[in-house]
Amino acid sequence: MVLKAFFPTCCASADSGLLVGRWVPEQSSAVVLAVVHFPFIPIQVKELLAQVQQASRVGVAVLGTWCHRRQESEESLGHFLEGLGAIFSHEPWLQLCRERGSKFWSCKATHRQVPASLGAPGQDQVMLIFYDQRKVLLSQLHPPAALPDHQAGDATASAGGLAAVFDTVARSEVLFRSDQFDEGPVRLSHWQSEGVEASILVELAKQASGPICLLLACLLSLISAASTSRKANMLVSVFLDVALGLALLSWLHGKDRIGQLADALVPVADHVAEELQHLLQWLMGAPAGLKMNRALDQVLGRFFLYHIHLWISYIHLMSPFIERILWHLGLSACLGLTVALSILSDIIALLTFHIYCFYVYGARLYCMKICGLSSLWRLFRGKKWNVLRQRVDSCSYDLDQLFIGTLLFTILVFLLPTTALYYLVFTLLRLLVVTVQGLIHLLVDLVNSLPLYSLGLRLCRPYRLAAGVKFRVLEHEAGRPLRLLMQINPLPYSRVVHTYRLPSCGCHPKHSWGSLCRKLFFGELIYPWRQRGDKQD
Repeated sequence: MVLKAFFPTCCASADSGLLVGRWVPEQSSAVVLAVVHFPFIPIQVKELLAQVQQASRVGVAVLGTWCHRRQESEESLGHFLEGLGAIFSHEPWLQLCRERGSKFWSCKATHRQVPASLGAPGQDQVMLIFYDQRKVLLSQLHPPAALPDHQAGDATASAGGLAAVFDTVARSEVLFRSDQFDEGPVRLSHWQSEGVEASILVELAKQASGPICLLLACLLSLISAASTSRKANMLVSVFLDVALGLALLSWLHGKDRIGQLADALVPVADHVAEELQHLLQWLMGAPAGLKMNRALDQVLGRFFLYHIHLWISYIHLMSPFIERILWHLGLSACLGLTVALSILSDIIALLTFHIYCFYVYGARLYCMKICGLSSLWRLFRGKKWNVLRQRVDSCSYDLDQLFIGTLLFTILVFLLPTTALYYLVFTLLRLLVVTVQGLIHLLVDLVNSLPLYSLGLRLCRPYRLAAGVKFRVLEHEAGRPLRLLMQINPLPYSRVVHTYRLPSCGCHPKHSWGSLCRKLFFGELIYPWRQRGDKQD
């Protein structure tokens, strides 16, 4: 049987001692967490491991011995380490040794409790895998993406073994609080042993700086603690939203830009209304050489021109108050950029209300004619729509009904091109307004849902978000144990956004392109802000 031993790279130069870690029997793996140095008392080592097990709920035990032969006199130390297996009984018992003045390692895994018929202790082959303990402790392993069926089983088993290693290191943080520089009865070597001097300097700086550094430490601990539940992404999103809103507020109230916007708003509204008047006059003539029904064309054109006249009067009536209204609305930017963008979308809806009214009038008139033509077409075929059963049934009509239906069908057919042209023009204008509002809503959704904290981790600390691991061969020779280096594969940016994307209000349209085209063809009103399943008119 091949046994996998995960050994931290920070302990490769540590002094000889005991290997402390966790045994994972399902994966036949031993995860080494630290090295206990001499001198030590066995009962104190057992008490320390019992405290770690109670605090972390991880089965930490002495897995074997570690021998680092640096000098000639230390060669006799191996015989002493072999005798420690009787005090710290564990199956299998690991024996790792680094040769003096050489890059080669020796790895053994022996079984002392074997059947008597075998006569000698058993020995397994050991695969030594080095890992960066600090990166594994701080990283979060994500489940693999969807794979084909023939690879799903292997991927699940591999992910389960890696998850056990990552979980063991993450939950054993209590063990890393003491190291070889402490004055306690047990001295350990792990990833924090290399930077303890810097940690002391940091603690002295904290005590000297007073409450300011304490406040920063609380904020950093809040963000790091919230990152497990994705609250850090929400906090960073809110901070960025408010910062951008304050920047927009300072820009608006600087150099009297609100007054400039108010002075430019009325001329822009007049220019839009003038362009609409020219468009309606073009439709009331012979647009693109088309022959329209003159009576209906004149009625619709004058009806819409009267609405434009009302709209211009309304804008000029509100013009003295526009600057004050914009000044008060600009203060809402202190609540965040998304609030200001939402108010901007509402302002666009109010300024284009006359275009919306034109669209509704044209859509209703066009829908009525389409429904009338479809009903009269069923009349010619001897069919009718059964309202109770919601289906088309056969029906017999007399001569008078067919005659009246023919007259109505002919009238609607000849009036349909004029109505359809007005409906087409105002639908295009309405879609233009909806597109602008949709872009604003997408920007609001982007600011609210983009996981900026996770993207920052992926950019600055790629190992914090792990998609898996890869192994690099360090040594592969006959008669020597296979030595591998485990490296973390960072999570792709697309999966980071997909995994940590914050829930949003979902203001974007939920309908497909086919459903949208069907609604436009039959004259149904488009409500892009409504969700699927809402009651339609």
